[in-house]
Amino acid sequence: MESALTARDRVGVQDFVLLENYTSEAAFVENLRRRFKENLIYTYIGSVLVSMNPYKELEIYSRQHMDRYRGVSFFEISPHIYAVSDNAYRSMRTERRDQCILISGESGAGKTEASKKVLQYYAVTCPASEQVQTVKDRLLQSNPVLEAFGNAKTLRNDNSSRFGKYMDVQFDFRGAPVGGHILNYLLEKSRVVHQNHGERNFHIFYQLIEGGEEDLLRRLGLERNPQLYQYLVKGNCPKVSSINDRNEWKVVRKALSIIGFCEEEVEELLNIIASVLHLGNVHFEEEDSGSAAVTTETQIKYLARLLAVDGTLLKEALTHKKITAKGEELMSPLNLEQAASARDALSKAVYGRTFTWLVNKINASLVYPTSRSASVIGLLDIYGFEVFQHNSFEQFCINYCNEKLQQLFIELTLKSEQEEYESEGIAWEPVPFFNNKIICDLVEEKFRGIISILDEECLRPGDASDITFLEKLEDTVGGHPHFVTHKLADGKVRKVLGRDEFRLLHYAGEVNYSVNGFLDKNNDLLFRNLKEVMCQSENNIVTQCFDRDELTDKKRPETTATQFKNSLAKLMEILMSKEPSYIRCIKPNDAKQPGRFDEMLIRHQVKYLGLMENLRVRRAGFAYRRRYEVFLQRYKPLCPETWPNWDGRLADGVSTLVKHLGYKPDEFKLGRSKIFIRFPKTLFATEDALEVKKHNSLVGQSAWTRSAPTSSLYLFIVTSRCYVLSLRACFIYRNHPRCPENEYFLDYVRYSFLMNLRRNLPKNVLDKSWPKPPPALIESCIPRVIFPLFPFFPLLPSIFPRPQMEQKVTASEIFRDKDSYPQSVPKLFVGTRLSTEEINPKVLQALANDKVKYAVAVTKYDRKGYRPRSRQLLLMSTFAVIVEQGKLKQRIDYSALRGKGRSWGGCMDPHSISCVQGDVVLQTDHLIEALTKLAISADKVSCVNVSQDR
Repeated sequence: MESALTARDRVGVQDFVLLENYTSEAAFVENLRRRFKENLIYTYIGSVLVSMNPYKELEIYSRQHMDRYRGVSFFEISPHIYAVSDNAYRSMRTERRDQCILISGESGAGKTEASKKVLQYYAVTCPASEQVQTVKDRLLQSNPVLEAFGNAKTLRNDNSSRFGKYMDVQFDFRGAPVGGHILNYLLEKSRVVHQNHGERNFHIFYQLIEGGEEDLLRRLGLERNPQLYQYLVKGNCPKVSSINDRNEWKVVRKALSIIGFCEEEVEELLNIIASVLHLGNVHFEEEDSGSAAVTTETQIKYLARLLAVDGTLLKEALTHKKITAKGEELMSPLNLEQAASARDALSKAVYGRTFTWLVNKINASLVYPTSRSASVIGLLDIYGFEVFQHNSFEQFCINYCNEKLQQLFIELTLKSEQEEYESEGIAWEPVPFFNNKIICDLVEEKFRGIISILDEECLRPGDASDITFLEKLEDTVGGHPHFVTHKLADGKVRKVLGRDEFRLLHYAGEVNYSVNGFLDKNNDLLFRNLKEVMCQSENNIVTQCFDRDELTDKKRPETTATQFKNSLAKLMEILMSKEPSYIRCIKPNDAKQPGRFDEMLIRHQVKYLGLMENLRVRRAGFAYRRRYEVFLQRYKPLCPETWPNWDGRLADGVSTLVKHLGYKPDEFKLGRSKIFIRFPKTLFATEDALEVKKHNSLVGQSAWTRSAPTSSLYLFIVTSRCYVLSLRACFIYRNHPRCPENEYFLDYVRYSFLMNLRRNLPKNVLDKSWPKPPPALIESCIPRVIFPLFPFFPLLPSIFPRPQMEQKVTASEIFRDKDSYPQSVPKLFVGTRLSTEEINPKVLQALANDKVKYAVAVTKYDRKGYRPRSRQLLLMSTFAVIVEQGKLKQRIDYSALRGKGRSWGGCMDPHSISCVQGDVVLQTDHLIEALTKLAISADKVSCVNVSQDR
């Protein structure tokens, strides 16, 4: 960051911590405005990144930009999401501690795009192999699939995530991404059956209708017109100008293939999506008895085929409810309203469970076998704070989630700041901030919180309703300072608060919630007979989604709100166990227009994201802090005692430098390893002095030389000239033997070569690449031998047990001259290829007390006709035996192995050429492993001869 401070007058400051008036919200927003006008969408608050959505493509995400930020100190160059990504990655690698990147902001602020940029950075810049590349592709391709099934157009955002997502990216010991795991939170299932005006259902429905091939749509019974489906017309928004559903369909189909979905799974998945649309078109009519009857037989036929269920049973389950009375099961008919609710409940259940299955399927494709030893970077992309004209149960849960994240953010920020001050020996000054624990307790407190009251109302017998829930809230939490209803409000508030609403005063502002639908959405119950029909499905995905154990489980399932509360608690535990980084996303306007800066909207987001609190915590008395070596390296030209080099303690050097610069005691403090500067103006004055020094040294050398010979500037330029002359001498004598004139040059060449070597170490033991040394150096052969193995020394015991390592070394001695051997190195040796259960009991009985050390399936060839015969080769302590089912066909004593063994085409001849019984020709898929174990067991490694031409 320091290298760009000269641009602060044109584009504000790159770090809000350096704002002179850091307590002013107006100054904060003005700095955002100045940078946003120049397309500088990223700004720091210390280590927190504030990101403004530009609503247009910016040329700042190329491979060149990634390389620019790779391995660079966090504050060296301008703020960027790549800097946060790289800093988290390097911290994970160097500190060996799991990291997490928390991306927050309201809908439309760019959270999903930010998470994509982080994943792309790791995919491009991290080490790779063929296996790793597959994982990288699957990690990246999981995004379009989850967006298709979990995102939708809302009034605020054309691609709004209607579920929360936490993804762990797992890295191996080389720092390569080798696996991942996704946790999903609270999919907005109600969107399947209802959307507000101007909004859409989930993307996948429109993608399928617009992009699906004609044959596919014909099989699914669909037409290329979303207006024909009741679940797609309620928002009256079938098309969106910013979304090309046909192209997105192609992306999703390709992504499913890359992730590992087979054609059968894709077909069954699309059958389910189509069945939801058909369910929405199931209509009912009222019979004379008042019960509901299905009038759309065609839809039932499609549903029976697509869901692979019995159509008659499904039809009955949609119009009747199974109840148990006095031990007997009875079918109670439903009225029109109840039948429509049952249909919608089934649609939401089918889609919601399928989404969970989809996430689990993606996780299965990202599994890393040794994930327990992998390092992790977590990515949290979760719904932002939402305030709509009509806020229901979903917004209540979403805003509760944001309250928890805000609480975590403040706690971790305060904790990290306080720890830094304590570790540096600087007195910590307490920072006043709003603690939103009071709001979290209002929602989640046991017995008295809103969720507990909601659950109690859902479970109690009698005529419970949304209104009785509201009344119970008024009785229980009516005196809470952050809760109000129409009944409890004053006259002014009553004008804007409905009788069926309650208001919560969140940390981000006031939100009115309508209680209509709270009980139904919290219960999220599906009639038993509908579950029974789904459990009988022959669609493999539906079978996995509807477990038959549900039918026998007498325990009432947890309510939606309680499940969400518990999952949030687990998420908080996960985040607390990792080192956090933060990306706070802001949307500049509601119209999604590039270049438009809505100050009122941005002020609101600055408030609810807690950015001013974060800034006050970060300042906590000191605007700037840097490690001694960084500060001294940058500003040492400003003091003759520290220029060109300081040979003493770094702390003493910094103390000498700031004393020469005239820092007053109240402007700075020296910690154990860092300098803390209190005021931005102090830093700016220092930076200005450095710029003047650079300018004068380049432009006014002649004027300086005429000034007083004792001036510090004169000493500076004389020293610089001597330095240049020294470099010139080094260059002239660069090819001469080591002498005083070139020793600095030779040392620098050696240092540069070794540093380059460090950055380009061989990636594995078979990598023979090696940087060419410069002519001035005489290369030792030792590094060539040690460096390829050095990174693996600490890991070898965990990768290979000692016996396996010894066997691998033996295999290397035997087969190292064979061309095919390098390809076999990554394949692990195992103790045995056949378990005891795979060996006939008669054989084990015949071998008596001899223990089988190794067993492998082989094919034996007859010397006369080369007829293949299936056999088993068993290695014992003193002999080998060839087995056919329950018979011992041939015994070969190790003492008889005196000649040569050869291998070719997967065959081996382990028998001595001089044996009476003749040669034995065997073929196995594990040739190198079997022959190595045979040689070790017989203690005749030197007797094995491998012919290259075989």
